[in-house]
Amino acid sequence: MTAQIDHLVIAASTLEEGVAWCESTFGITPGPGGEHPLMGTHNRLFSIATAQYPNAYLEIIAISKEAACARKQGDKRWFDLDNETLQRSLKQNGPQLVHFVASTPRTLPAIEALASLGMDRGELLAASRMTPQGPLSWKITVRPDGQRLMHGTLPTMIEWGNVHPTHHMAASGVALQSLTASLPDADGLRAAYAAINLQSVGVVAGPAHLIAIFNTSRGLVTLESRGV
Repeated sequence: MTAQIDHLVIAASTLEEGVAWCESTFGITPGPGGEHPLMGTHNRLFSIATAQYPNAYLEIIAISKEAACARKQGDKRWFDLDNETLQRSLKQNGPQLVHFVASTPRTLPAIEALASLGMDRGELLAASRMTPQGPLSWKITVRPDGQRLMHGTLPTMIEWGNVHPTHHMAASGVALQSLTASLPDADGLRAAYAAINLQSVGVVAGPAHLIAIFNTSRGLVTLESRGV
């Protein structure tokens, strides 16, 4: 079992704000995304792939005002998007990095490996959305409470079907240079990464934080989660 960075998650109060943020931050307009009927969210995407992170992309995601969450009553949307504190931060401070997702061809063993450390990554849900090239389907871990865990430094796990989103993405001119997770319990986070064989994310001891560095046409751009 080997896990690798699949995508970084930028949460926005609205998708329109997320697009404007992307244009201001990276100087590019994000590519198309789609609707998530199960979660009542929608997104825009663009590739940040490199030789080190061959399938990496960036997701800008927001709650859709046109669709309700279709999970069973009481269950929350993924990535803490129903969290009032997070939504308040997004409205006050604008879109920001909140999480990352790691892919593996064997998701159930990854869930079990984390559970052996006392970490409940959540149930494995089947999800899909339509694209101009046809349907995308995947399995993803989502807790009933929607929590990211460890301030977003413990990745959500994903297992794609036959098609990965980056298969149809053009080069964006933005490339992920590094992703580092900071947490007071750095040893606990390292143990979690080791359990799923995730080797491409640095871990340091410190305040809860994600730091992503990108190479762009404007030079280096750094995004920080600021512990949300």
